[in-house]
Amino acid sequence: MPGWLLSTLAVLFTFGLVIFMHEAGHFLMCKKLGIRVIRFAFGFGPELFGITYGGTRFSLCAVPLGGYVKPAGESLEDCTGHPDEYFSRSPWERLAMVAAGPSMNYVLAFFLFTGVVFVHGMPEPSNEPVIGELAMGFPAEQAGLKPGDRILSVDQVEVATWEELASVIHRSADKKVALELRRAEKLERASVTPKFDSSLGHGLIGIKPQMVYARLSLLASAKEGVHQCWFWTAYTVKTLWEKIYRRERPDLAGPVGIVQMVSKAAHSGAEDFVFLLALLSVAIGFFNLLPIPLLDGGHAVLYLWEGISRRKLTLKTLAVANSIGLALLFSILIFATYNDILRIREGRRTKAEKAAPEEQAPAPKAPKTPVPAQ
Repeated sequence: MPGWLLSTLAVLFTFGLVIFMHEAGHFLMCKKLGIRVIRFAFGFGPELFGITYGGTRFSLCAVPLGGYVKPAGESLEDCTGHPDEYFSRSPWERLAMVAAGPSMNYVLAFFLFTGVVFVHGMPEPSNEPVIGELAMGFPAEQAGLKPGDRILSVDQVEVATWEELASVIHRSADKKVALELRRAEKLERASVTPKFDSSLGHGLIGIKPQMVYARLSLLASAKEGVHQCWFWTAYTVKTLWEKIYRRERPDLAGPVGIVQMVSKAAHSGAEDFVFLLALLSVAIGFFNLLPIPLLDGGHAVLYLWEGISRRKLTLKTLAVANSIGLALLFSILIFATYNDILRIREGRRTKAEKAAPEEQAPAPKAPKTPVPAQ
């Protein structure tokens, strides 16, 4: 299969499945609560195919990137007061309906994490100083290091374990270090400048150790699936809070960055792709829980206020909240896209620097030293 076709199918499948499952959560909760659903669409744009069943129009639309659910009486203007309409139900029932979407994302992530662990085993980091993965945009990738490289020494000091390698990198923030490594039975040299990470308090170059896999039972795999959902949610909250507290720019990925990650994972193998799919499902679920108007979390805040205060929501309140939410979401989208563009530009600049002619020492076939990111 051509690489571009694999990437395209992977992106369509990822966005389609994650967002479709989110909307399926809303749909199933509507049916459970007795709220009439006018339409359940897979995709956006013109309808390509559709059937009507049980009073609901199920549609397959031209742009297969997600979907949406349209319950009866979903706006105050359209609500007639019939008990099967959305805004005729209590705020607590509406709260359950909006919570069902993110919940379904976490259910999907749980099954994906569990499946990966059960089929492939539980990954455990090897103590060998061998690079297993590279983080995009970090100094190691920019310096030309590759998965499978075995680091032999750092600044002429031999390293025999991953802990020894990590210790040197951690204390060398913003200082160029020389690496000697073995790649495909050949000795190579490189230099890299660890980047200081304020949230961790030490230097990083963006590498992970190779992983070894231990087989787990189905029950143990399910427990690990729950742990992964919790871990990545807590990690996201902690990272965002520390960035905000330190007044640093959050490293958000927008649509462009997500497409790049999905494409790369699809070419890396089924395990990486499924794991990334689970991560994105957690991310979508968590993002929709944020108390931003227009998102599920924003609706939840309004319904909680309505239920506690016992004051009905008004058209004016919803209009103001939606306007604020729209402005915030557009700001987040623009900021995330800006981050994506910066990463792409930095990657292209680094590739151009690597491709530029370098002065060679008189010694025959001396290994090139990639230019590290500054």
